Amino acid sequence: MDSFNDKRLHFVTGRLAEHALREALERLSSVVGFTYSLDVLKITVAALMTPKWVADRISVPNGTDYVVVPGYCEGNLDVIERKSPCQVLRGPRDLRRLDIFFNQAGDTVDDYGASDIEIIAEINHAPRLTQAEFISLAKNYAESGADVIDVGCNPGETWAGVADAVKILKDIGLRVSIDSMNQTEVADAVRAGAELVLSVNSTNCEQAVDWGAEVIVVPDNPAELASLDPTIEYLATRGVALRIDPILSPIGFGFSDSLCRYNEVRNRYLDAEIMMGIGNLTELTDADSAGMNVLLLGICQELGIRSVLTTEVIPWAQTSVRECDIARRLVYHSVQHKVLPKHLEDQLLLLRDVDCPEYQQSFFEELAVSIRDYNIRLFADADGIHLVTNGVHLVGDEPFELFQKFLDDHGDRMNIGHSFYIGYEMCKATTAITLGKNYQQDEALDWGFLTKNEANRSRIEDRRTGEN
Repeated sequence: MDSFNDKRLHFVTGRLAEHALREALERLSSVVGFTYSLDVLKITVAALMTPKWVADRISVPNGTDYVVVPGYCEGNLDVIERKSPCQVLRGPRDLRRLDIFFNQAGDTVDDYGASDIEIIAEINHAPRLTQAEFISLAKNYAESGADVIDVGCNPGETWAGVADAVKILKDIGLRVSIDSMNQTEVADAVRAGAELVLSVNSTNCEQAVDWGAEVIVVPDNPAELASLDPTIEYLATRGVALRIDPILSPIGFGFSDSLCRYNEVRNRYLDAEIMMGIGNLTELTDADSAGMNVLLLGICQELGIRSVLTTEVIPWAQTSVRECDIARRLVYHSVQHKVLPKHLEDQLLLLRDVDCPEYQQSFFEELAVSIRDYNIRLFADADGIHLVTNGVHLVGDEPFELFQKFLDDHGDRMNIGHSFYIGYEMCKATTAITLGKNYQQDEALDWGFLTKNEANRSRIEDRRTGEN
């Protein structure tokens, strides 16, 4: 990329990754156009690096433009910059993602992150919740990216506390909509500050004139778009702000036809605001919601649908708000820049990874010979789990058998604590192989935005005494 072309980069790594990093840099330097140097610090696994530890040991050659430290070197990099005459960058956690690191470094993604789709997150059956539960859900939705919190009422009932509920959310700085066809509930909610009403058709459009809020217009019969026209005309001529929702149908109940209706509405009402209730697909389909949310947000982006209604009721859709927040940025960039939504955002790659590890057999043989301590290094690839330590390389796809094989010949090297640690890591490695994910010892598996970093490094430091 142009930003690194003709630049000199100084990479910092540990002993374990040295060989693989040299191979990657040899290839990438000619493609990207940079020159590089490599600082192999006296530590086996770079996961133990901290900025201060690196700053005390780094040696930056004259003429270096950038220092690149591993992604898991967490903390403020200023301490390294004070010891070096150039900018310090945090690279990827996995060196196999260096391609993406460099591809994303250029001007084409400098503005990545913008979006123009509003997320409305519904709190279903709000009257059934305690106040603490209600507030907690609302705050969680807002923190996940929701722009508006929708208060969902119970059909067939009149909730006397709806105004208080809306006021609570307004008082903590949230925008609020009300989801009810009950005229009393809606009137109370908008007086308390609700700015949007879901939903309005021919049965309640007359009352909508007095609410002073924007409304979502739905057809009297979802299969008959013509039933939208009288309601839209009635409201528009009376100055009521509105959005149109032709209603998304679940799979098996007219899903494809309903998508066509959104396209038809866009063609019939070129300047109208449209909303899509995407929960009808994510909540009613036996599939993880992330991929569906990306697809639905992509449809919305291309059709100019500027708001979506989602919820998080069913277990497999309980991160839908966050998924939509990430997805809307991905699809916006794709549509605006006419580029594929690929290699732009990996936070929605939850079950699979960008690529799978590949090792040469010689790598393990050379590593077993070069290791001077008895600590175990674990790797995972298509051949199974590789266990490597001083003079030992074992491989197998059954962790119990692999561990027993090691104990049979080298049981004197193992204690209870280390056994627990190796068992834990082998479990992660097995999961990675099962799903085709990358496994990096002492690192959390990458679950996209759901990843929880394994911050407790005391167990690592305990077993690597003297290496850091």
